[in-house]
Amino acid sequence: MKATFFITFIMVDGWAGIASEILRLKAMVLYHLKNMIIVKTERDRGKAMDPGGVDYMQIIPNLQLYFLLGIVYAVVSPVLLPFILIFFAFAYLVYRHQIINVYNQQYESAAAFWPHVHSRIIASLIISQLLLMGLLSTKKAVKSTPLLAILPILTYAFHKYCQGRFEPAFRQNPLEEAMEKDLLEKNTEPDLNIKAYLADAYLHPILQSFEKEEQDLVEVRVDKQETEIDSSSSSEMSPSSPSHHQQQPPSPPYHPGFSHHLPNPPQYGYE
Repeated sequence: MKATFFITFIMVDGWAGIASEILRLKAMVLYHLKNMIIVKTERDRGKAMDPGGVDYMQIIPNLQLYFLLGIVYAVVSPVLLPFILIFFAFAYLVYRHQIINVYNQQYESAAAFWPHVHSRIIASLIISQLLLMGLLSTKKAVKSTPLLAILPILTYAFHKYCQGRFEPAFRQNPLEEAMEKDLLEKNTEPDLNIKAYLADAYLHPILQSFEKEEQDLVEVRVDKQETEIDSSSSSEMSPSSPSHHQQQPPSPPYHPGFSHHLPNPPQYGYE
């Protein structure tokens, strides 16, 4: 059999992984260790019993890998398909139960993962179609191979259509929801200045503190300048002292060519 390795891989990794997910042996062992060492109050016990959230970074790539194996080996060795179908049936039941009854929902992503999953599904389809073309070219169906060349083109065109038609709904809010949020903000906070709020809404708190300090420094400088201007204007408006406005006698006119000498002081003789 051509798919013996992958059949074994699906049974050992896939089926056993689903069974370990429903048993949660690792979480049970960690809880008992924490209960013996760390837990001292009811609050500590609640933290030790916290199951956490769904590990999307591990679950979604595994599901995509099994989907790729199933859709590729559906051409090469269709005997693999029942094992893949059993895996996805168990995975649906187990993960549905775990998400509803066990895990804590830490956030709502609004299906933000679906565009990535869709692109990888399309890539898996294109790989399986290319593999089918290569397989038929090695068999006695060489003449039918050029007819299959249009399949990857149509698949990629369908992907671009879905990307342009549905992806904006995952990236942007619909107009109805945006209008409802605007009306809700207008009713709850009528005096909200949205421009002033958005000016630093996306800044890190550290950067916001720096900006506040700069604004405080600017305000202090402006206050100092205003006080200096007020003091200078008040000094100009105050009455001047008489010592600054005493009239000095006019100096004699200067004529070039004539030397101005003061008369010699009188000399007195003393006997």
